[in-house]
Amino acid sequence: MDDRTYTAEATPGETVTVAGWVHEIRDLGGIAFLILRDTTGRIQVKFEKDEMDDELVEMGLGVSRESVVAVTGDVKEEPRAPTDVEVVPESVEVLSRADTELPLDPTGKVDAELSTRLDNRTLDLRREAGQAIFSIRSEVQAAVREAFREADATEINTPKIVATGTEGGTELFPITYFGREAFMNQSPQLFKQLIAGSNLERVFEIGPIFRAEEHNTPRHLNEATSIDFEGAFCDHNDAMDVCESVVVAAYEAVAENCAEELDALGLDEFEVPDTPFPRISYEEAIERINVTGELDEQLVWGDDLPTEGEKALGNDVGGHYFITDWPAEIKPFYIMDHDDDETLSTGFDMMHPRMELVSGGQREHRREELIAGFEAQGLDPEAFEYYTKMFKYGMPPHAGWGLGAERLIMTMLDLDNIREAVLFPRDRQRLSP
Repeated sequence: MDDRTYTAEATPGETVTVAGWVHEIRDLGGIAFLILRDTTGRIQVKFEKDEMDDELVEMGLGVSRESVVAVTGDVKEEPRAPTDVEVVPESVEVLSRADTELPLDPTGKVDAELSTRLDNRTLDLRREAGQAIFSIRSEVQAAVREAFREADATEINTPKIVATGTEGGTELFPITYFGREAFMNQSPQLFKQLIAGSNLERVFEIGPIFRAEEHNTPRHLNEATSIDFEGAFCDHNDAMDVCESVVVAAYEAVAENCAEELDALGLDEFEVPDTPFPRISYEEAIERINVTGELDEQLVWGDDLPTEGEKALGNDVGGHYFITDWPAEIKPFYIMDHDDDETLSTGFDMMHPRMELVSGGQREHRREELIAGFEAQGLDPEAFEYYTKMFKYGMPPHAGWGLGAERLIMTMLDLDNIREAVLFPRDRQRLSP
């Protein structure tokens, strides 16, 4: 609509056409109001029944909530209106009529179950809180891209259909690819390493990953968005520095540019994380978890950290932090070990007090050691020949990490369920919409 005016831009003394959804109708007898909502806010449309054509009044007040309408009229100053202005209509056009029975209340006054909201996502995202989450997510992705560019990284896009899994195992979605078996990619890991070995050196990607994990928890998805970094001539400490700067940049952008969205979510005390993030060794982490007494059994060297242990340590630390120097035996084959102690890897995790956000480390760039890592984890190096052969041709030392975008949003906004941070989640039960 070329002549459309957004509600936030309606100025007293103008004749405008505003278009949007019927948010609410208030009939007070001789006077009535239609509250019209668009992407910039709401505006009051006033109907004085005795002074207006009956057909116009009937058109404006007879339409159902969430119908899409266009209203043309004069903008008047009205201090008692929610936005200090109102439109006195000359015409009302119903562009799309909504059913009178709505599966949920877009005003948010009546709560709906998460499953109902996800089944009706378009309607659900007319709520201010829903819109706020995805406005913030957009701001986060923009800030992340800018932070990567400041770190001299080039954005890349890697394949999502692959011949082999990144780490093998059963967590793969198989597909039929022209009569051959293929898989949905678990991670851009191997591809981003190959590109870091080119003259691009530092690269990043924001894209989908697929994990056939049978988890059914508030923090797991089977299709997620991964924010990935890989840098040539970087070690694990350099990678952690970039990781910290990217996460802080995301928080700073939200704090600076998303005040209204944070208010809609009730986040009055939004804080940018303090830096530098503490770096805690795996050995120290299990010792601190054991001291809390939160676990039924004490952790020992080589154990993965259970959810209860992560929460206990997170409460103890009180902010974002890194866990470093993991046992080599429990990290993937492509993670490099420390030169002075082969039992320790250069792998690290970056944690929010609630959960893990990032997994990363320095990569093994020496071909012989890389092949040995494949074999140690029961993987066939020949199945990854496209990857390993490039290590014959001069692969520099490199390091990187992957950050779960939904987990970043979930923890940043204190959401109860990761599905809140995804437009159309994919989990064990949900394949539609």
